[in-house]
Amino acid sequence: MNIALWVLAGLLAAVYLAVGCVKVLRGKALEQRMPWVEAFPDVVVRFIGVCEIAGALGLILPQATDTLPWLTPVAAACLALLQLLAILVHTRRGETRQLGINVVLLVLALVVAVGRFAEWTTATAAAAS
Repeated sequence: MNIALWVLAGLLAAVYLAVGCVKVLRGKALEQRMPWVEAFPDVVVRFIGVCEIAGALGLILPQATDTLPWLTPVAAACLALLQLLAILVHTRRGETRQLGINVVLLVLALVVAVGRFAEWTTATAAAAS
């Protein structure tokens, strides 16, 4: 299970890091590639990018360094929330083509969140006894 969680977290981190960097660097210039951008100010688009980058780092670094490993499931849960909000925005705007990707990213983030949280609670309980 640990290997599967690492693979999922790595894939999610790669996706969110790449997309987050694009949003931070390009901002509102993404309107042609991402039509939803027109509904938000530039600062919000860039903030979403920063959140995606932070989430990507949070998926890997705490678990890899064994420093505050509870942050990994928190980061995954936050990315799942971000996808849920993205689904709401796309649905409201009638952009249904994007929904499949959003749902897949939401499910994968939830799998990582639940898996890492279960792993962390088991390790914490074992250390306490």
